[in-house]
Amino acid sequence: MNAAAVSAAILEPSTPSPAAPTAPRPDIAARVIAWQRTHGRHGLPWQHTRDPYRVWLSEIMLQQTQVSTVLAYYPRFLERFPDVAALAAAPLDDVLGLWSGLGYYSRARNLHRCAQAVMAEHGGAFPPSSALLATLPGIGRSTAAAIAAFCFGERAAILDGNVKRVLSRALGFGGDLASLKEERALWQLAEALLPAQDMDIYTQGLMDLGATICTVRRPQCLLCPLQPVCVAQKEGQPERYPVKTRKLKRSARSNALLWLQQADRVWLVQRPETGVWAGLWTLPLYDDMAEPRRLGHGWPGQGEPLAPFQHVLTHFDWALQPYRHVLPAALGPAALAEVEAALPAGRWVTLADAAAMGLPAPIRKLLLG
Repeated sequence: MNAAAVSAAILEPSTPSPAAPTAPRPDIAARVIAWQRTHGRHGLPWQHTRDPYRVWLSEIMLQQTQVSTVLAYYPRFLERFPDVAALAAAPLDDVLGLWSGLGYYSRARNLHRCAQAVMAEHGGAFPPSSALLATLPGIGRSTAAAIAAFCFGERAAILDGNVKRVLSRALGFGGDLASLKEERALWQLAEALLPAQDMDIYTQGLMDLGATICTVRRPQCLLCPLQPVCVAQKEGQPERYPVKTRKLKRSARSNALLWLQQADRVWLVQRPETGVWAGLWTLPLYDDMAEPRRLGHGWPGQGEPLAPFQHVLTHFDWALQPYRHVLPAALGPAALAEVEAALPAGRWVTLADAAAMGLPAPIRKLLLG
């Protein structure tokens, strides 16, 4: 299905097919815009600005994260890094420290890289088009379009998870979005629906509908402005859409954590730059409890296993078993050096300093409550 055929499918009735709308939809944008003006969200701190830095920051934070969570992080982040120059100049550890608890830490690393690229390649100003924005680290096609629509008024389609759900239901788009071909077809439909003006209001309206009305489960169809023209609602099966058959294969793993403490300081190690918790600071990890127990038996002080807990990530469930060993506060330099020699490379950090570091959420909760 080429772009012309896709556009025609929106504007004219067509023969029903799994991957195409089944009725004309010329008024979708108008309905979304009218609803957004009256019922959409208007009090979020990143709204009512055309500053690309602030919009970009909010878009990255909101990926895979609830608005309620982002509301606590966004102002703290801006206070520490008020503009792209401040973010680019900051050490990565400082960025990860403020990001700690938001999860998906590759976003924070890409945020830092992107800020540096804006400074080095664009003179400190975000480029004013979605095409150029999408060349920056961590900015995908949909995020680039959102920034361009909000800040520069560009007619660019967004297609994040929420918007895929809204449009696939409204249009009756039954194509399997696990297929790149079908996702491209939905992109073409999204572009064909773009209004001639009020791009920022339309874009925000789609986001708000997906977040508050057209939810994954129990969508509030009676409150939706698209209800009169929504194919999925007429079918009585909105939760069938969007279609995506390929599922992530989940796995499980388990590790032991060594919580070694002396007075008010703990031994932390930095994770490699790739993989889970990349670049973050954590307690030393071991394959099982045998090694921390063995080490603890040879050290002064007291050691004990703590209650295990589960940490759920996108693609696996992680069983973590902490072993806490408290060294005597008055341990001499030679004895302390012997303990350190048995540990993976790291450093002593006071609990107060650890609070400002990039710690994975479960390690932060374990150490700091």
